Amino acid sequence: MDLTALLLSRLQFAFTVSFHIIFPAFTVGLAAWLAVLEALSLATGRPVYRRLFDYWLGIFGVAFGMGVVSGIVMAFEFGTNWSELARRTGSIQGPLLAYESFTAFALEAAFFGVVIFGRDRVPRWFYMLACVMVAAGTSLSSFWIMVHNSWMQWPVGFGPGPDGAFVPTDWWAIIFSPVVRVRFPHMILAAYATSAFCVAATGAWHLLRGRFKSDARTMLRMGLGLAAVLVPAQLLFGHLVGDYTHDKQPAKFTAIEARWHDEQPASEVVIAWPDPEQQRNRYALNIPYLGSLIGSMSLDSKEVGLTDFPEADRPPVLIPFFAFRIMVGCGLLMLALAWLGTVLMATGGIERQRWFLRATFWSFPLGFIATLTGWFTAEVGRQPWAVYGQVRIADAVTPFLTAPQVAASLVIFVAVYTLIFLFGGVYIYRLLQRGPVVPPDYAEAAINPKRLLSMAGQGPGVPGTTL
Repeated sequence: MDLTALLLSRLQFAFTVSFHIIFPAFTVGLAAWLAVLEALSLATGRPVYRRLFDYWLGIFGVAFGMGVVSGIVMAFEFGTNWSELARRTGSIQGPLLAYESFTAFALEAAFFGVVIFGRDRVPRWFYMLACVMVAAGTSLSSFWIMVHNSWMQWPVGFGPGPDGAFVPTDWWAIIFSPVVRVRFPHMILAAYATSAFCVAATGAWHLLRGRFKSDARTMLRMGLGLAAVLVPAQLLFGHLVGDYTHDKQPAKFTAIEARWHDEQPASEVVIAWPDPEQQRNRYALNIPYLGSLIGSMSLDSKEVGLTDFPEADRPPVLIPFFAFRIMVGCGLLMLALAWLGTVLMATGGIERQRWFLRATFWSFPLGFIATLTGWFTAEVGRQPWAVYGQVRIADAVTPFLTAPQVAASLVIFVAVYTLIFLFGGVYIYRLLQRGPVVPPDYAEAAINPKRLLSMAGQGPGVPGTTL
């Protein structure tokens, strides 16, 4: 096997999945937000919820399309770059991906068109149902992807098959494993929190510009209010994911902790520069006993170090170590902003605190950064395994694959994805800048992207900017 082809194949899949995950991290939560807005519009009759729904629907449609386009290529990469992995695990991974199509994609395909085009063509109760079904479809899609990935993280419910392949023996164990039960909520809450901060940041942005104040206040308050509940729940499930990692993937856990040797009691490395060659940490800031408390909920437990594992079975340390701390740091910043914003809203002084509005506006990338670094921690920390403890990365790649072949496809992917991101990003920005405007001919604008863009930049004097 050409080691350069292996490295390029890993870089190619890492690039495509990193680019793709940005969009589900946004649209999964945004679909639920749209369902909430439609429900509030039905329940209260307040025009603000209808305006916000119409505003975010166009943004959701563009982001959803970009997510589909950027993600579909990954399924083909299993055949082109990782055919040996597909051959050995196809009887398990293939049905899981098929279940996603039969359930999640079916819901999205059946009701997405109703949400986009059916506002004035179906009864309101059915339109509300369509919104809920789209939100359920996006969440269900995340569930099947997490089942698929969690099986690779901790394979269960399988047995040996012909020619080294695996066959499923217990689908219930595969689909509802203890690992799935903590990783799926962790991921779905991350998506919801990411969307909540995007909504809050957009509200803060419009308030800073003095535009669409009524609608901007609603976005700011709902976004921060939802985040104040979602982020603590997300951090709780993050701790539960850490517990599973400690028990099921101890090498990954020690890499995240940058713990090179056994310790009893174990300290916690807050920050350091890990030195793999010397098997020690430089410039380390440690907290005594905290490592044992985090790992085993005890003040004197013995925690293993990386040197307990064969060198060939150790994951890299630098990426999991720093990615995990960036993820946690983003989560704590989001928690502080959400709770401080909730206090300011309760006292009625949030709009006068322009520094807080600026901080909220600049917080919009935090959810995306936390999601990406969380995936880096999980996937790089799993190395050198494609299927943990069963199939190594080096044994999963397509035989006879050459470096020039992978390099050519990687260059094409980078070019195409960059083009998609630039055009899609500019389009979404212009939709966000347009503000929650409801023109008299909205029925046409809702299905005509050019009409939507032609309204970009309309100021606060246009209809629909006040309650």
